Amino acid sequence: MGDLLQPWHLVVLGVVAFLLFGAKRLPELGKGLGEGLKGFKEGIKGVSDPAPPPPAVQQQAAAPPPPPSAPVEPK
Repeated sequence: MGDLLQPWHLVVLGVVAFLLFGAKRLPELGKGLGEGLKGFKEGIKGVSDPAPPPPAVQQQAAAPPPPPSAPVEPK
């Protein structure tokens, strides 16, 4: 598998791509591939960088609960 990207392999792939897509479509495909890789890298960067923690908000003390009312006796 280490010999997969030899210079001659890349040349053959380039010739095949040229024959399949033609000279007009290759720049468009290259541009689209580059933009896709750029978006992918930005997405990975956003996932790996942790977001800063939200600022600490001081909570106000809650009002004390009302005193219990007198129990109602059944009649």
